Amino acid sequence: MRDEACLIIGGPQGAGLETTAQLLTISLARLRYGVISDREYFSNIVGRHSYIHLRASSIRLPRSLTYPIQLLGAMDAETIFTHFQDVERGGVLVYDLSTENKAFDSIPSMEKELVDRLKRLFGELGVDGSIKSLVSYMSRERGIIAAGLNYADLIASFAKRIALPAQQASRYVSAIVYGAIAAFLGLNQSSIEYAIAARFRGRDQIISINKLIVGEVYQLIRERHQSPVTLAPSALNQSELMVVSGNDVVAMGKIVGGVRYQSYYPITPAADESFFIEANERIEFDGSDIASIVVLQTEDEIAAIASAIGAALTGARAATCTSGPGFSLMVEALGWAGINEVPIVVTYYQRGGPSTGQPTRGSQADLLFALHASHGEFPRIVISSGDHLEAFYDAIEAFNLAEKYQMPVIHLLDKFLANTITTMLPPNLDNVRIERGRIVTISSGAQKRFDSFEKLPPRFVLGSGAIIWHSGDEHDEWGHINEDPENREKMYRRRMEKLALADREIPEESRLSYYGEDDADVLLVGWGSVKGAAIDSIEELGKEGIKAAYMHLRILSPFPSRLFKKIVERFDAGKLIAVEHNYMAQLAILINMRTGAKIEKSIVKYTGRPIYQNELIEAVKRILRGESRVVLSHGP
Repeated sequence: MRDEACLIIGGPQGAGLETTAQLLTISLARLRYGVISDREYFSNIVGRHSYIHLRASSIRLPRSLTYPIQLLGAMDAETIFTHFQDVERGGVLVYDLSTENKAFDSIPSMEKELVDRLKRLFGELGVDGSIKSLVSYMSRERGIIAAGLNYADLIASFAKRIALPAQQASRYVSAIVYGAIAAFLGLNQSSIEYAIAARFRGRDQIISINKLIVGEVYQLIRERHQSPVTLAPSALNQSELMVVSGNDVVAMGKIVGGVRYQSYYPITPAADESFFIEANERIEFDGSDIASIVVLQTEDEIAAIASAIGAALTGARAATCTSGPGFSLMVEALGWAGINEVPIVVTYYQRGGPSTGQPTRGSQADLLFALHASHGEFPRIVISSGDHLEAFYDAIEAFNLAEKYQMPVIHLLDKFLANTITTMLPPNLDNVRIERGRIVTISSGAQKRFDSFEKLPPRFVLGSGAIIWHSGDEHDEWGHINEDPENREKMYRRRMEKLALADREIPEESRLSYYGEDDADVLLVGWGSVKGAAIDSIEELGKEGIKAAYMHLRILSPFPSRLFKKIVERFDAGKLIAVEHNYMAQLAILINMRTGAKIEKSIVKYTGRPIYQNELIEAVKRILRGESRVVLSHGP
């Protein structure tokens, strides 16, 4: 039995891959295993290769993904050609016997570069290019257990027994793969049936068909194979675990934090957050509706942020969510919010750019853009979450900071966190606080909305009865357009000094976290979803005698300069390493701008795939051996 297992489930987009992953994750969580999984996919609705990379543990809640994998579940031939090198010796392959004669160079959906690499590799390995030849090599040379099942024959057999139309029957390939994987991992029947019932709640026929198929495939695998990847019973003591994606948990945080208006234009990977809020827009207590959330899909991103600004001016907690191309359209309105001190929240999911770039791949290349977007100077707070639990609390804190300091807040996330599903402990709601700042909902007559004698003057909302003015031009205390130089200096300075006030008042310990021993020799510095891989890596490095620590930056504006300097002064300059999902090491640039410190060593990745624990560990060792920059590229 194993304490942990890593696996990949792959197949064509639209073939039920996500359903397989959901069933597997629910089963594992039901048995109290820690799970983390990431979905990687092309910008394509149906047909292109997609896969789920999953890590399950009986001893902890895993934070990151790693290679090699112990099990590969293939719905099609392309999955085997793409991932066979990632299966460790003695691992397991679940595949479709009817694909054995499929050749790698006959699959039109495969990238030309991958086909060329396979051609060279197969020549070296003595593989003729067919699935049959490749599986034979994997079994003979690497001890892989090849669990071949004829998916079409199985489906036809099931369809005949339960009078299921052929068109519907083809949808159940995912059930075959799920049943086989569940058998190899050693999941019990109760957890399997629970997952099926939970996933297809209310659809009794689908539930019964899935139970039949999964149950028989499970039994077939158990009769034919001894499993080298059976998971040990969970040693985790958690009585309750949540199974959530990053999109889900941000939406939950917003709902708990009191969002009343959410706008969006559909864009990957942000849209799922709004879908979740829309599905839960009615807020009930004791069986009665007590509040509701307006979720509006607008005609474009300009309308999305403009409408959210309007909602915020009425006193509603308002947000919009988007990714890089959408935020690019929002920046003019962001400037309007800046000069009018509107507490708007922009939830910003980074993806590969520039332009359309890689719509379904991840990135951290928008940090400097988020910090400086829109022309001119105005204060904004930038928060970056490192994991799902942080994302929940940060979604709430974004509203608090926006309203307290009367400025835009940008909540930076990325595709990796958005599309990663994990088991996490439920947030402690006792730690949640709501802070609305100096909001005035009942007033009358003309009011100084921008009183120059107060950095944070009362915020008279539209509908309060107060008479107030807003303009995109420079204005005086009342909001009237005014270009007098003395007025300009006074109003400009008052706005900018609010960020210094926030810097004094927001505890630096909530903006920066340190993981590892105080006497560590090397310090990794990162932000966002780098956190999981970095913390897992320093733990593994410690087992090898390398004392490493990780500094996690959570609020990037205002930057926690004082605490940062206090920590890094303990380390030699050559032992500071920036770890980021971009080419330039943008956090290192920001650190130099804000503190004067130079981080000369970097580990970067910009392929759009996550940073994996195994490649980060090796990269740190390469830096310690004298390299100054390591570019990561693992992942198909």
